[in-house]
Amino acid sequence: MKLNFKSIYIYSIVAAAGLSMPSCNDFLDREPISSITPQQYFNSAEELGAYAINYYNSIIPSYADAYAAGPLNADRNTDNMVVGEANTTYFASNRWLVPSSGSPDFSLIRAMNYFLEQVLPKYEAGSISGTEENIRHYIGEIYFMRASVYFDRLRSYGDYPIITTVPVDETSELVELSKRSPRNEVARFILEDLDRAISMLKSGTAFNKVRIGKELAYLVKSRVALYEGTFEKYHKGTPRVPGEQGWPGADKAYNSGKSFNIDGEVSFFLTEAMNAAKEVADNHELTQNTMVINPAINQIYGWNPYFEMFSMPTPGTLDEVILWRDFDADLSVTHGFMAYIQQGGNNGMTKSYVDAFLMENGLPIYAANSGYKGDITIDQQKEDRDGRLQLFLFGETTVLGNEDSLQYYNAPEVVGLTEHRDRTGFRQRKSFCYDFAQIRNGVRGTNGIVTARAAEAYLNYLEASYLKNGSIDATAASYWRKLRERAGIDADFTKTIAATDLSKEPDWGVYSGSQKVDPTLYNIRRERRCEFIGEGRRWDDLIRWRSFDALFSENMGPYVPEGVNFWTEMHKNTAYLKRNDAGELTNESALIEQKDGLSSANISNRNDSKYIRPYRVVKENNEVWNGYNWMKAYYLSPYSILEMTLASPDSRLETSNLYQNPYWPTVASASALE
Repeated sequence: MKLNFKSIYIYSIVAAAGLSMPSCNDFLDREPISSITPQQYFNSAEELGAYAINYYNSIIPSYADAYAAGPLNADRNTDNMVVGEANTTYFASNRWLVPSSGSPDFSLIRAMNYFLEQVLPKYEAGSISGTEENIRHYIGEIYFMRASVYFDRLRSYGDYPIITTVPVDETSELVELSKRSPRNEVARFILEDLDRAISMLKSGTAFNKVRIGKELAYLVKSRVALYEGTFEKYHKGTPRVPGEQGWPGADKAYNSGKSFNIDGEVSFFLTEAMNAAKEVADNHELTQNTMVINPAINQIYGWNPYFEMFSMPTPGTLDEVILWRDFDADLSVTHGFMAYIQQGGNNGMTKSYVDAFLMENGLPIYAANSGYKGDITIDQQKEDRDGRLQLFLFGETTVLGNEDSLQYYNAPEVVGLTEHRDRTGFRQRKSFCYDFAQIRNGVRGTNGIVTARAAEAYLNYLEASYLKNGSIDATAASYWRKLRERAGIDADFTKTIAATDLSKEPDWGVYSGSQKVDPTLYNIRRERRCEFIGEGRRWDDLIRWRSFDALFSENMGPYVPEGVNFWTEMHKNTAYLKRNDAGELTNESALIEQKDGLSSANISNRNDSKYIRPYRVVKENNEVWNGYNWMKAYYLSPYSILEMTLASPDSRLETSNLYQNPYWPTVASASALE
């Protein structure tokens, strides 16, 4: 039997004659839905809500994989942290290839469109039972979800087909729907969906903030608008931006007659980001930081709300929290984050990241009279620094256990079991908890995980307003001071700006393209970096700022990740001695330095650097031995050759409505052009 690949591709868009939904539903205590028809369903508010909740795990980070470090690893593949082995797809030469097959996943878009096609006529006819408020809320959730899916596609592909219907299974319709809309149009469509959501959603407090609410929609709107506004600003002049020289969409007849005012689009998106962010920031206070770094014996909560926000049973009680992820052992929905943190999770923050944090007096560590104590120990590095570094980075005297007595971190696990290794020696502490019932059962943790909080709105407004106005307005200044005060830093940000020397900042965010940003903007970027430890914002920031260009030779050049100062004093710690069969310490070191390509090495060589270099331990077949590299193409993902062919009326690439992204070839298994 000959397979009809075009039909398979069409099916990825239209396959929902009935509603076959995932059987796993663990976000709220609801039974899964299956084998239903629109005639039998979508007739009550409860049914609308059940349909929406069924897709939460596809839209909202679930963190339900108990055997992964979840949010702890969210900043992988950036200058913030390393996780496991290096990602050679991104950072080695010619490893990311154009796929031969695969299709864009339209299943979630289809599911949202199907709901709207079925429900909106019933809603307008008044035939859905339940309160008006509830009906509107669940429709709003679907608009939010469709916007979220499209934002994901925007970040991956840029220009993307906008589909608002459930198509019939016809080749001609597929080809028509494959036309890519310019990315600014996609972003505007996302904002329109979010506006619809905002007009219909209840406050998140109506659901204890475990369901999508109006505040979350405002926050995500500010996120989307800031992303697109800055992407177009910093990528202007490249073919990634519609209308610019080399933009591949210019060759498509369906784009003829379109004109683009990129500066006008940037201004529009920045204004939208400011307005949406202000709606959240003005109505939500930051959680208090008591500046207490360690709990007392047998103390679990009540010592530092800022620390506890990321590892308490119900963080939704805090005003700053906009959305959080609930867990339930009875439903077998658990996690192992606390256990990973206590044992090490095969990850680690970088020296570049740790060095970015200011002193309490607001000065960078290299500034004259900053008071920086040096980096012989981690404790020394943390002394008198930004309170976020003190709280969320383990040092030698950080409490690791406090049952009956205080047990201290003492030393990083740099040569232990791979799954427990501190790759850089810098172990992050965010999401740790001193309720050891969360840890003793390993992967049975149930404390909540924050997925959205108001601090982001403060930061989104700060950045958008500065870019829009060219100065720090009164509102932005108040937000910035509140963030710094919560962090325990001198609130006078002008002091920091004046002391900033960009040549001494080993931060990719110094760059947008081949240009260094000004010190004020850099410190706004620094604030984001320091506030979002372990929350996964860094990758998107580096993409939209065009800051991966820092890795080009004309800028910083290839990046070699580094960690703690290990070879000055730390290596002498008894933690790095071998134990005998009886478990007793010996005088024999467990450290095996890399030398002459030694395959059994477990630590980088002291003569290479006094700082641990996690990806210079094994040399053989190590494609990032000389550092991370980057290609211009990698800011956007390539389309597969098969999907481009299927989107063509005559199966030729030259006539396909799906054009390839910039710097990627139209040859299967070929690497990026530049």
